[in-house]
Amino acid sequence: MRWALARYASARDVFMFNFGINTGLRVSDIVPLKVSDVKGKQHIIITEQKTSKTKRFLIPKATREAIEDYTRGMSDDDYLFLSRRGDSYISTTQAYRALQKAADALGRDDIGTHTMRKTFGYHHYKRNKDVATLQHIFNHSAPSITLKYIGITSDEIDATMEDFAL
Repeated sequence: MRWALARYASARDVFMFNFGINTGLRVSDIVPLKVSDVKGKQHIIITEQKTSKTKRFLIPKATREAIEDYTRGMSDDDYLFLSRRGDSYISTTQAYRALQKAADALGRDDIGTHTMRKTFGYHHYKRNKDVATLQHIFNHSAPSITLKYIGITSDEIDATMEDFAL
């Protein structure tokens, strides 16, 4: 997906994708961010658009480095994802269109804005095997919702138990 974005999309869209898959934020919480919200910070504090809950999370080190590169020369008042039309940020629809360009190049029809969040969740779970933490990150009400959201099936869960012994 990254190579397709790099080839068919702008630096803004590539950064949006990388930011999304490395933070797990909803696109509606990503697009209105300003440079001052992220530059030089280890944590981001946002009020989630969907839930109206305040969320504080650590920005991964590699993402902090990408932020520094991407925002070089930008003002603190600039939106990270500035619209080409006017002085506001891109819409979630425009974010979707950017991902669709890359998806079309890959011949995929199953990619959308939630793909970034689900990709983050899937890889976070595979690396850490900690559904409780991921449930907290996503603000889900139950572990089963989190597992279903990231596409972890009961067969995959069963496979982890097949050779388990103490």
